Amino acid sequence: MPSNDVRILLQAAVPTAVVGALAALVSAVVAGAEGAIGAVVATVVVILFMGIGLYVLQRTAKTLPHLFQAMGLMLYAAQILLLFIFLAAFKNTTLFNPRAFALTLVAGTLAWIAAQARAHMKSKILYVEPDSTTGDKPEKTGHSS
Repeated sequence: MPSNDVRILLQAAVPTAVVGALAALVSAVVAGAEGAIGAVVATVVVILFMGIGLYVLQRTAKTLPHLFQAMGLMLYAAQILLLFIFLAAFKNTTLFNPRAFALTLVAGTLAWIAAQARAHMKSKILYVEPDSTTGDKPEKTGHSS
């Protein structure tokens, strides 16, 4: 991944991890060890899903720029659908507290989206890449009148 992509990934993943750690702490106080496990699992799921999604979106932007907007909309819809599937699959589990899992999943997803939006707004992405290989002025090829 180019350095700008890694920077955006870190600027989205770190706040999400912080929200997950706070959720694990609150869940441990409210629901005990099962709540903390649910919050940690949810945080890992959010970071993995959203991180993979960001990677796929960046690859699409570089290889198929004309599909970028449609791919972004489809990708976010697929991520939300997969997160709901995770919620439904672990609804009645005894491994961890499902309520702590669900609330942390929602909070982590919202934190990721907000942090990613902030990272994109603050990043200085060139829309036109300057030609750095030639330092000379371009030659005139047309009529000069």
